[in-house]
Amino acid sequence: MQWFQVKEQSAGKKRLILTWYLYKIFGKKMLHLIAFLVAFFTFVFSSKIREYSKKYFKITENKTGIKPSLGNEFRHIYSYANSLADKILVYCGDFDTEQIIFENDNDKAQLLSDIESNNGVFFICDHIGNIEVMQALFLNEATQLKHNVNIFMSNKQSQIFNDFLRSIKKEFPVRFFPVEDIGLTTGIELKENLEKGEVVFIAGDRLAQNNDTKSLKAKLFSKDILLPKGTFKLAKLMDVPVYYISAVKIGKQYKIYLEKQNSLNEKDMITSYTNYLEKIILKNPFQFFHFYDFFN
Repeated sequence: MQWFQVKEQSAGKKRLILTWYLYKIFGKKMLHLIAFLVAFFTFVFSSKIREYSKKYFKITENKTGIKPSLGNEFRHIYSYANSLADKILVYCGDFDTEQIIFENDNDKAQLLSDIESNNGVFFICDHIGNIEVMQALFLNEATQLKHNVNIFMSNKQSQIFNDFLRSIKKEFPVRFFPVEDIGLTTGIELKENLEKGEVVFIAGDRLAQNNDTKSLKAKLFSKDILLPKGTFKLAKLMDVPVYYISAVKIGKQYKIYLEKQNSLNEKDMITSYTNYLEKIILKNPFQFFHFYDFFN
């Protein structure tokens, strides 16, 4: 079972609008209360999500020392619900980018150098933590990283997101591309945008709907997984600097992990990407946000 076969427990335009109104009236504390309630009801009424969380902890227990238990499963779900609260702040333009730090100053300096070269940067992100906060950094006029952003997401996610923004009369100045349909036209448009010095975000750890035939087999914690072939193929074709990137929450801050790729050979990238995922997961085991049967 893939992610798109699992009913979303907290998505949808109406839920987003209700959350936004409550936030505008009562502030950030209300967002965190809503996150707790979302986590509680998801934990109580969604046995499937608890099952996938338990399976994940069983697979990683020997590396993390975290046992599959009801307490850890709730903490896992609650971490995800809190990330949704932070997404609301990003979408509303209210996220404080001063909360974002980089794990490594050298990696940050390398990224700034690539950004300033104005040739574009291709980011392969993941569903560990909350990458939207990094996108907020690129959209902030006050930062060194201010650049136009191109994002790949599913058609359904894009529709929900755009309907929500229209409802609250808020602009989110990014270009969206459907992850289900990466073809020649998309590639040409993306290449033109990168040549203008723009940046691209696309997930490397989740398949597009009905796209199993365009997947790559890989190993994560010695278990079989499937990765989207189009992501890595597109990264190679764009001929710009490629980074793996994650944004994970540490206390009240978000820490950005970066890893620039020297080899864009498909086999090398799959190996380096899964190694990268393992490293980030082990640092932040409760922020692995794949609540479906990720490990086939």
